[in-house]
Amino acid sequence: MSKPVVAIVGRPNVGKSTLFNRLLGKPLAIVSETPGTTRDRVALNIPWKNQSMLLVDTGGIEAIPTSDIWKKVRAQIETAIQEADAVIFLVDIMEGITPSDRDIAQTLRQKKKSIILAANKVDNVKREEVLAEFYQLGLGDPMPISAYHNLGIRDLLSKLDDILGDPIDAEDVEGQIRLAIVGRPNVGKSMLVNSIVGDERSIVSDTPGTTRDAIDVSFSYDETNITLVDTAGVRRRGRIDAGIEKYSVLRSMRNIGSSDVCILVTDVSELVTSQDTHIAGYILDSFKGVIVVINKWDLAEHNLDKETIIQEVQNRLKFIPYAPICFTSALQGTGVQNVVETAITVYNEGKKLTPRGELERTLQNALSLHMPPSSKGLKIYRIYQKSTNPPTFVIFVNNPNLVHFSYKRYIENQIRLEFGFMGNPIHLIFSRRGRR
Repeated sequence: MSKPVVAIVGRPNVGKSTLFNRLLGKPLAIVSETPGTTRDRVALNIPWKNQSMLLVDTGGIEAIPTSDIWKKVRAQIETAIQEADAVIFLVDIMEGITPSDRDIAQTLRQKKKSIILAANKVDNVKREEVLAEFYQLGLGDPMPISAYHNLGIRDLLSKLDDILGDPIDAEDVEGQIRLAIVGRPNVGKSMLVNSIVGDERSIVSDTPGTTRDAIDVSFSYDETNITLVDTAGVRRRGRIDAGIEKYSVLRSMRNIGSSDVCILVTDVSELVTSQDTHIAGYILDSFKGVIVVINKWDLAEHNLDKETIIQEVQNRLKFIPYAPICFTSALQGTGVQNVVETAITVYNEGKKLTPRGELERTLQNALSLHMPPSSKGLKIYRIYQKSTNPPTFVIFVNNPNLVHFSYKRYIENQIRLEFGFMGNPIHLIFSRRGRR
């Protein structure tokens, strides 16, 4: 399914980040020291109708110089609106309408978007009396809220439900592999798409996707049906202001959710940037299969060798060590076939079911090689595979809270050594259960 995107826009200091944290359910915290996996995000998933939506905080950008403030704010709005299914325009009821509010409202009126005008900092009934002023913005009824005090938030979410409707699953075609080509601007994603669906591959259909202007391109490769998700988003080169470079990954984040395998494209000149780690972290959080493609290999300096590059990329993407790395020149068409074949392999690896007996033996062998610390009293009983894509395993223990992350990683590595699962995250669930 393609996740709906909801953007919170507004001038600085109206409470966008406070509302973002309120809708998220908790303050945005650093949950990993790996750059890009949480702390530098401008968008996160929040629960929505047993699914999730992508919530974008346009206030989550670096500090903006006062002299350049409106240019940056406007660039934020343009980029966020481009990808959003619904926009929450936040204003400050204590300050009333400002010239910046009017400019933002004018921009929003020109867009064919569903807009919720939310008047923030309504902490008492008296302030609701000044709501009438905001009708001047021409965006319908203003909704009184207080993001800080959690007032009016339930009504705001109800309004969002009305706008977004019910989740619609993308068409699930048996045997069809959905690939998302994602990455920062100017790494050659467009050229890679054209190379993949070019010579010796027959285009089956151009099917409108579930997003507004997405084009899902289907083709066959060696009797395997493959769909490239949202090639319109890959091919369209948008105007990206240097101050809001992070927002250029928003389309990629949307596409990740509707794919089976993600092809993360970088280029040989920069290898892995913070923006790449940002996208890779989202792929990890979404439990999707992944391939890293180093494009523009034809431009590499002659003294560079692939092993050195692989080591450098793996060092920067330590949190997805299982991702295979491919080298391509999309311009020349070299390495493209290997990318498609690797994607098929990653997809099939994610579908693998492990025999229960072999899995139990792997766990027991892991325990015999390295028992969990006895001081904590952790006891591990048995394991079974719950599901595929991603490969998910349930491990029964006496107390899940006693499982240290390092021991969890150890068991994951032992499973990989035995069964592979190349390119796929392994999801381990530790469940409290007594011995049989």
